[in-house]
Amino acid sequence: MKKKLNIGMIGYGFMGRTHSNAFRTAPNFFDLPYEPVLKTVCARNAEKAQGFANQWGYESVETDWRKVVESKEIDLIDIASPNDTHHEIAIAAAQAGKMVMCEKPLGRNPAESEAMTAAVEAAGVPNMVWYNYRRVPAVTLAKQLIDEGRLGRIFHYRTVFLQDWTISADLPQGGAGLWRLDASVSGSGVTGDLLAHNIDTAMWLNGQIDEVTAMTETFIKSRTHTLTGKEEPVNIDDASLFLARFSNGSLATFEATRYARGHKALYTFEINGEKGSIKWDLHDLHRLEYFEYSPEGKLRGWKSIHITDGDHPYMSHWWVPGLQIGYEHTFVHQAADFLTAVGEGKSAAPTFRDALKTDYVTDAVLKSAKSRQWEKAKLAGEQKQ
Repeated sequence: MKKKLNIGMIGYGFMGRTHSNAFRTAPNFFDLPYEPVLKTVCARNAEKAQGFANQWGYESVETDWRKVVESKEIDLIDIASPNDTHHEIAIAAAQAGKMVMCEKPLGRNPAESEAMTAAVEAAGVPNMVWYNYRRVPAVTLAKQLIDEGRLGRIFHYRTVFLQDWTISADLPQGGAGLWRLDASVSGSGVTGDLLAHNIDTAMWLNGQIDEVTAMTETFIKSRTHTLTGKEEPVNIDDASLFLARFSNGSLATFEATRYARGHKALYTFEINGEKGSIKWDLHDLHRLEYFEYSPEGKLRGWKSIHITDGDHPYMSHWWVPGLQIGYEHTFVHQAADFLTAVGEGKSAAPTFRDALKTDYVTDAVLKSAKSRQWEKAKLAGEQKQ
């Protein structure tokens, strides 16, 4: 009989739903060394937390995250709450000897992220950050092709993440639903919220980003704050664009905005190498566009690969070839990989230290936007043994 692994979920919003679904679903499709148990969900609003617990099958509800962290019944603390809570909860959980999973970005700034990374490494606890797009089978296949040398030397990486949901000047900032517009809670705007995904994927696929030059813009300078009812300055970035150089010599462009009318979540990347190219689009996430250079010109062209076969990453766990999966499955894959790694006595990537590397790049982007100069991205180094 498999050992139970009791989960304490902090937060019950959008990410709380994706994580809860992942832990409930993973054991049905993956042979895991542990049986995840939805033990306790924690949120400040007891009534809403109880409704969430009833819907997802949590055994208990708590309104004080410290009690969840201190509970001897809890094995894993999963942080799905707003960014300003990540730092304190993660450090306390690590010091209590709990495994820790955390939503991205890791902290609101590098100082918080460094402290969180130091805490989990000092405690020696398994840790992971929910950069779920690595677990899209098409993206994982892209990683395999690049590592096999199919693209050869990489020259270019270009990527965007476009949304349009904050265009209205009447939209307030702050509070439970709009904390992403409040810099004191979120840390930054689209740079840390959207581009963090692009950066994590890019460095996973193409290596370290060395330096960046960036510009950001806040289009609506003030909004009514939900909590105070007053008109207050908006301190997040609504749009962020930057150029980058990777350690391997390749060049990159990154763009994110919440002001691209007509786009709800357009996340794409394209990679160009000496032997071929790859393109991927979140709106068609089960496909990978692949160009393999061939000396025979009449057969040269782009190939659209439908990622549903059993020899594609993760797909042998799902349906028969031709039947695709979706966004929620990326979290299932991540939960399964984490639990598998724990069974082997290690952490699965991206770890806190991996996420710290991304936070160093986002910090360099924000610094460059202010300095209007190229900025070096600090290196995260390796875990101390």
